[in-house]
Amino acid sequence: MFPNTNFTHQPVLAARCIELLGQGIEQAGQQGRALVIDGTLGLGGHSELILQTYPQVHLIGIDRDKQALASASRRLREYSSRFTAVHATYDAIGQVAAAYEDDAYPLGGILMDLGVSSLQLDDVARGFSYARDADLDMRMDQSGGKTAADLLAELSDVELAKILREAGEEKFAARIAREIVRVREETPLTSSAQLVEIVREAIPAPARRTGGNPAKRTFQALRIAVNKELSILKRAIPVALDSLAPGGVMVVEAYQSLEDRIVKQAFQQVVAPSTLNGVPLAEEKTFQLLINGAEKAGKTEISNNPRAASVRLRAITKLSEPAERTREYHA
Repeated sequence: MFPNTNFTHQPVLAARCIELLGQGIEQAGQQGRALVIDGTLGLGGHSELILQTYPQVHLIGIDRDKQALASASRRLREYSSRFTAVHATYDAIGQVAAAYEDDAYPLGGILMDLGVSSLQLDDVARGFSYARDADLDMRMDQSGGKTAADLLAELSDVELAKILREAGEEKFAARIAREIVRVREETPLTSSAQLVEIVREAIPAPARRTGGNPAKRTFQALRIAVNKELSILKRAIPVALDSLAPGGVMVVEAYQSLEDRIVKQAFQQVVAPSTLNGVPLAEEKTFQLLINGAEKAGKTEISNNPRAASVRLRAITKLSEPAERTREYHA
């Protein structure tokens, strides 16, 4: 059973995303005809605006969450002739582009709105939220893979601490990991309420009283680990950039520093001068940043849509096809 969806979700920085993608649609497309890929379809808010604004565009919506695909497809049913839903992770953008792009519809835009979706957060049974008790699932694709409860049951304290430190930037990672292992020896850890209590007991008392819910970083880290979000993102960006047609634009919205750092570094690598044995290669630039640094939401949008408070938006355009050589991507 799908949760009720009333489509009141507000896409973040929607007008700016549409404006930037519009540049790619106009530059790469032919009289507005272009392919656009929304790599994180979610509830379809951004996609709906793209389809409304650009009536010649064909949009491919990718999501690993079958519930999201079903909800978005219902929302976008009036655009069914120009919309295709694909069940995949966004590192499959290359295969998707190859399957749907042609001379009449070059790939003019790619959008990635990273992180957990409103649909997933609002569905208590999914276990993403530390604010409400539920089974510790956290899988964006519930058709397979290990749950958060599986990781908590199977990993050593060293492995758990590494996840909490690297994916959650949790300074008390080792203490929390040791407490998880201690508690699981007495009882299985299956609920979010159990994990919240473990974190609260593990960290120093002063830390419990500052910075919001002390379990926030632990839940973030486990979600990222369960869904392999960072490794998928590292693979996805270079593939997406390679897939763009000349003139095409890629827009990425990140909500936490780990993701934003990966995006920033990947974009910088393709706009930086290429070298061979330390000597700059005399070739034309193939990519150009459309934004210096990252853009943030304004006070009005944050007031109307609190999720926008942490967003960092970056955009890049493809100027030409790169020369026939391999560029290394490191994140």
